[in-house]
Amino acid sequence: MTGPPALDPGDERDGHVIARSLEHPELFARLYDRYAPDIHRYAARRLGDHAADDVTADTFLTAFLTAFRVRARYDASRASARPWLYGIAAHLIGKQRRKEVRGLRALARTGQDPVAAGWVEDTADLVADRAPLADALAALSAADRHVLLLVAWADLTYQEVAEALGIPVGTVRSRLNRARRKVRAALGADPAFLGEVAEVVQP
Repeated sequence: MTGPPALDPGDERDGHVIARSLEHPELFARLYDRYAPDIHRYAARRLGDHAADDVTADTFLTAFLTAFRVRARYDASRASARPWLYGIAAHLIGKQRRKEVRGLRALARTGQDPVAAGWVEDTADLVADRAPLADALAALSAADRHVLLLVAWADLTYQEVAEALGIPVGTVRSRLNRARRKVRAALGADPAFLGEVAEVVQP
């Protein structure tokens, strides 16, 4: 049994892997190996581990089917498929926004929620400390929450968020500024507490 066809070193870029995978579908597994752990971790922070399994699997299935459908127009020179994949994952997470908001509200109300296990260390004090943040995130619009968490939790640049969500960079900036302003206002002005959630509210 032979493995996937070899790629030239220059063809290891994501765009070339995708282009070649249209003739050799097994090559698409390389993108899965590269990005699935990150996509799963991001989805788990937003929806919990169980839902993250489905989101991750559906992200890569959707990516492959989309690439196949638009193969004549796919830009093989694209250096990284990461923003594209996060955009698909964000869309899938958006379909479960009610579940996400319910989880955040439950954490804010009770200090306990299974989803929080994905982004809070397993101590009662830290879970309680993050309850105001959960409440603040739940209060954001879905569009603002997507932008904020793609920057804060997926480490995407503004340009990558724009690519992921199919919106202008200026819209990314305005949504991010609005989301951070609302979160800061909800958390209050305690510098010590803001330090605990700096990855979300830092400029």
